[in-house]
Amino acid sequence: MKQAYLFPGQGAQFVGMGKDLYENSPKAKELFDNADEILGYRITDIMFHGTAEELMQTKVTQPAVFLHSVISALCMDDFQPDMVAGHSLGEFSALTAAGALRFEDGLRLVYARAMAMQKACEATPSTMAAIINLPDETIERICAEISEKGGVVVPANYNSPGQVVISGEVEAVREACAKMKEAGAKRALPLTVGGAFHSPLMEPARVELAAAIEEAPVNQPACPVYQNVDALPHSDPVEIKNNLLKQLTAPVRWTQSVLNMIADGMTDFTECGPGEVLTGLVGRIINHKA
Repeated sequence: MKQAYLFPGQGAQFVGMGKDLYENSPKAKELFDNADEILGYRITDIMFHGTAEELMQTKVTQPAVFLHSVISALCMDDFQPDMVAGHSLGEFSALTAAGALRFEDGLRLVYARAMAMQKACEATPSTMAAIINLPDETIERICAEISEKGGVVVPANYNSPGQVVISGEVEAVREACAKMKEAGAKRALPLTVGGAFHSPLMEPARVELAAAIEEAPVNQPACPVYQNVDALPHSDPVEIKNNLLKQLTAPVRWTQSVLNMIADGMTDFTECGPGEVLTGLVGRIINHKA
């Protein structure tokens, strides 16, 4: 039986995350303490005892979710993946757990990514919204029509059939939500996020992160990594780096990734890290496929 491991992105965080791992596993404690040294501050204090507001800051959330996810995987007795995939930020966790990135390098890249994205978020008022029960083609068409008029709004996350997240400038997202409701969307839900992730508004972050990704040593992973930008399996370090950089401004093709993993023989999915968001999305994808 083939085994896939999935790694969540920003939004999966919760107060107290990782505390049980730290207290019950010497290996986890060593990795968490190492993370505090690498980052130069005690992120474990925020993870274990901080407030929800502190955890929601992009510069905190991303390394926190990365740490919980990777350490959860590395502390498993039987972690032997045939395939891995991560949603957005989770792609860095997947690459680290699969051995393409060393723990230290993965954490440094995630922190650099978080800081670059935080700056991009602060530069332009922007947001995201979840569109429920509307065909992908209709969402893409409405976003394109608004963008042609000068606004910035794009599909950002293809999470599951009937659930796509859009991303862009605040007014453009509001207009898109209204038009999508008119077109038959069951709901158009504004999300509480720091900015327009996976949209052209992240271009400054992509430029800033380019040097860090180029310099990071990337090895061939122990198994194929299904990357967000094309939903295909990758093992070549050069391809992995290129796709990591493109990911900041490109949509997360999660539905397509899961379908490709199933087509390639995947039968069992395990989520590593906080929450069970990806497990729920996989269930919807499988049910829709059936």
